[in-house]
Amino acid sequence: METFKSDDEYCEISFAEKVRLFSNDYLKCCLYLANGSLPPHYFTKKLYSELVSTSQVLEDFLDFHGAKNNEEWYLYRELAAAIRHLSLGAYSQKHISNRLVFYELPESDEFRAAGLQAASFLNACLMKLAPVIIGEAQRLGIPMPTSTFGPEDFPGTTTGEMLPFSIDDEAKDLQKKYIVKIASEFLGISTRFDPLGFYEPYGIEEIRRLVPAQVNEVEIRRFEMVLHNLQSSFDTYVIHGGFRFGNRKLKNLRSYFSVVFHLLQMMGRLLHFYERHLHEAGYKNIYKKVQDRLAAVIDPDQLLAHTVNYGLYYACHYLATGKDLAREILNENIERGRIQVGIPVKLGFHSRPSLLVAKVVQYYGGQVELVIGEDRFDASSVLDIQWAGGKIQKENINQVVFEGDARALNDIQILAGVNYGEDTMGKGVPLPKELKYLR
Repeated sequence: METFKSDDEYCEISFAEKVRLFSNDYLKCCLYLANGSLPPHYFTKKLYSELVSTSQVLEDFLDFHGAKNNEEWYLYRELAAAIRHLSLGAYSQKHISNRLVFYELPESDEFRAAGLQAASFLNACLMKLAPVIIGEAQRLGIPMPTSTFGPEDFPGTTTGEMLPFSIDDEAKDLQKKYIVKIASEFLGISTRFDPLGFYEPYGIEEIRRLVPAQVNEVEIRRFEMVLHNLQSSFDTYVIHGGFRFGNRKLKNLRSYFSVVFHLLQMMGRLLHFYERHLHEAGYKNIYKKVQDRLAAVIDPDQLLAHTVNYGLYYACHYLATGKDLAREILNENIERGRIQVGIPVKLGFHSRPSLLVAKVVQYYGGQVELVIGEDRFDASSVLDIQWAGGKIQKENINQVVFEGDARALNDIQILAGVNYGEDTMGKGVPLPKELKYLR
């Protein structure tokens, strides 16, 4: 083997000895997994964590020494990556399963059942991989550990006991601006996620068309980060004491974006594994052979089915069903106001100005109404605004009132100042920088 010195002090331990050291606990896990069919409760967070950490350090070690470009070691390296990503996905699913009792989500029985099926598939994959890894280690001459793990090494994180509630996390002066910001962001994320939504399970051909063209690791991880930031903001600025006590409405909202965050975590890991290690990407020779060997152990179609029909379906479902609660919380906490503005000169509230006003209201998410005498119209609805436009024209009104979310009212006032984005002939004009989100 070629040797070289790095910037660090040269290490005298040989590659063979180091690969034995870095494989030891990893192979102990594999021996444990390969020892018969383990019952579901044996798959704990601690086991997944051990699988993740031992496979990652081994994968990093092999990558440093060029295993990606070595025919002898490439499969051993890919098997470590498979264990790592499947275990990370299973860890996220286990977290959902453990926390589900506190989430208080609607339709949780169906969700729980689908989650158990996904977990069962991932656990079966890990057990199928274990003997393959052991066989490959033996082929490479890596000594087997002299001992193995037992169930006592991987206790579950839950017990029948609970620590007493002794810290009141019910903030007396909740920062309304943070609640408003978080509820608005949840509504915004839900809207941006809508194109990925679906209402019944996809067949495998539909899923293959969807992944990775529309649903892929990059897209899912982008939403995952946004949800993570939302959860962090909630825990930092609103309530940080967990699910069991405190303002139920706020904590129920947290349940929606928390469960979606963990579903996206799981999806991101499984999509990465599929796209990088199972998806046909035109590789030849050793890369294709290893890909085929992995696909023989881990059914790509089943992996995709659980990723999309469980992970994506329920992420979309809970983002959609959480909207009503988010709007309710938002409207309870927004600063309300009232403005009087002119109507669009010459052409009134036809399609363009109606659409721009509705987009402003939808952007912030709070309630805003267009008020004409005794009549009130939903300013987030283009159709409602156009209905109001008919009344305005009929009664020859030149000024109207908007009431509701002060943030949206501020931007409607700016929009009215530029004649709702058009000239007197109905042609579009540039919008002020404050309204750049409308472009």
